[in-house]
Amino acid sequence: MASTPVVALESDRAVYRKIAWRIIPFLLLCYMLATIDRFNIGFAKLQFLQDLGLNDAVYGLAAGIFSVGYVLFEVPSNLYLDKTGVRRTLLRIMVLWGVVTCLLMFAQNATHLYVLRFLLGAAEAGFFPGILLYLTYWFPDRLRGRMTSLFVVAVPVGGIIAGPLSGWIMEQLHGVGGYRGWQWLFLTEGAPAILCGIAAYFYLSDGPASANWLNDDEKNIVLSELETERAARTTKSGSFQEALRDPKVYVLAFIYFAYFCSLNTLLLWTPSVLKSMPGQTVSSVGWTSGAISLVSTVGMLLVGYSSDRHMERRWHIALCGFAASASFLLLPLAAHHLMATVVLLAIASVGIFSVLGLFWTIPTGYLGRAAAAGGLALITSIGSFGGAVSPALIGQIKVMTGSLYIGLGVIAVVLAVSMLSLLVCVPRATPSRSASQQRAR
Repeated sequence: MASTPVVALESDRAVYRKIAWRIIPFLLLCYMLATIDRFNIGFAKLQFLQDLGLNDAVYGLAAGIFSVGYVLFEVPSNLYLDKTGVRRTLLRIMVLWGVVTCLLMFAQNATHLYVLRFLLGAAEAGFFPGILLYLTYWFPDRLRGRMTSLFVVAVPVGGIIAGPLSGWIMEQLHGVGGYRGWQWLFLTEGAPAILCGIAAYFYLSDGPASANWLNDDEKNIVLSELETERAARTTKSGSFQEALRDPKVYVLAFIYFAYFCSLNTLLLWTPSVLKSMPGQTVSSVGWTSGAISLVSTVGMLLVGYSSDRHMERRWHIALCGFAASASFLLLPLAAHHLMATVVLLAIASVGIFSVLGLFWTIPTGYLGRAAAAGGLALITSIGSFGGAVSPALIGQIKVMTGSLYIGLGVIAVVLAVSMLSLLVCVPRATPSRSASQQRAR
């Protein structure tokens, strides 16, 4: 390390800046493609329900069954990453989910949708928690909130691109080659994932020690700080078994369950909410969704910056969750008023996406590395059931009542309860303040 704190700090910044520019943009692209392929069914639904003679209950179940496949294969996939490295794991995951997304264009009935969405979830299993684990190999706690926010900003950024693009594809390519617009949507948005998975194998390194684009001094800066940080933790989980026995892991899983209910509700039903507004077309829904995602991106980055600057996670997460919950509850009052609906959806989006960026700094800081792979996967597996429950629940309620708002209210209450659980049950300062953190302040 450098001889003085000032020089050391500048050297650290240069190294972590170099690492961030090397891996974060590529990871952002990968996760953006994952988000698009997971949630483009929300746009495709605007056409295929009529084409295939299906209803909202079928759509909700098809959208949610993705999470069943995801959960069943989550833990094995993430443990496989820790053993074989990120390059081989991303190659497998991205090529498989790209192929399955393309195959969705051939769905002809509800059974086809159920099977292919299940397979899509199974193919993508392990991607998100695996990348979170991967970030812990490169960045210390003091930077991880910002890096995680930069990574997960791919979700709203994907919405900025996917909204207008999906609307354009579905309207402009409708009928080309004898295929419907929604069929072209699945084909054109699935193929890039295959190419990106192949590129990941050649572009990424499995960790600092194997990164040929870092010199020995740069590797030592990263590895020594991460090792010092791990040794200084006041809360340790020495094994996967200890993570399984820790009740806080299950509290975090419930919080993630509620969050995932909210995220899937937002991304899978926003196109339908907007399409129900007077005078809206598939194309206009796409542009409006893109605008909402743009606001979400800016808000998410600002919240992440504030959280890192104050070294505070819990209240930032909780306030964002409460704001999203309140927005869902107020949506019925904005029914048939486009601008009011867009404002509420934008507030909900900022809140939900900000929670996504910050939540994962808590378990990755709380669990030791030996338990991190299994602990993160366990939290994700339990929490991801929210992705199965909320779309199916809302779809069934929509068929029974003709309204989305009762289902939205249920999700809002669950989210608010989870935020209270976070404030009551999770330690005030999950990541310990290491010497490097104190120096950064």
